[in-house]
Amino acid sequence: MRIVVFGAGGRAGRRIVAEAGTRGHEVTGVSHRPGDWTVGDVTDPASVASLVTGQDVVVMAASRYEPGFFPRAATALTAGMAKAGVARLVAVGIGTTLETPEGVPLYETPGFPEDARAFTLGHVEELGVLRESGLDWVVLAPPPLFLNDEPATGRHRLGGRTSPADETFGYADLAAAVVDEAELPTRHRELVSVTTL
Repeated sequence: MRIVVFGAGGRAGRRIVAEAGTRGHEVTGVSHRPGDWTVGDVTDPASVASLVTGQDVVVMAASRYEPGFFPRAATALTAGMAKAGVARLVAVGIGTTLETPEGVPLYETPGFPEDARAFTLGHVEELGVLRESGLDWVVLAPPPLFLNDEPATGRHRLGGRTSPADETFGYADLAAAVVDEAELPTRHRELVSVTTL
């Protein structure tokens, strides 16, 4: 397959590029910073269209602590992918957008840390843009904890919208789950958790 990964220079993106490459896919890693990757801007529809043309799957792993970044990126991906005729998007989400067993979003629960609210709400806005799009998208959200750098466990699986109870989870398992969904889509137009339980 031909897979383009936006955010290839980040902690998740680097591992997704490596995982896809190990499985024999033709991978184009994209970063907004010059360096080892193809330079591109995930918030610019024209840049997105030029980079995703001819690709089979687009992976969104870019992350910036800028107000409005996530909805801008989702809007550009929607427009650019439509222009290029590419439908499948696998995006890396954030665990704080998942829900309690009672169905309450974690960011709306008592005691939710204020310093995480803006970043989380950016992801919520991203989901809103994707729901209005015509893309075949899925957002994979790991547990709401700091991910580790341990090797993949091989036990990752997709859940629902409820936050998993994992006490540890790693970037390698997240990367494997992303590439699994790129290779053989099982979830469509939804936010789902990734867990090792």
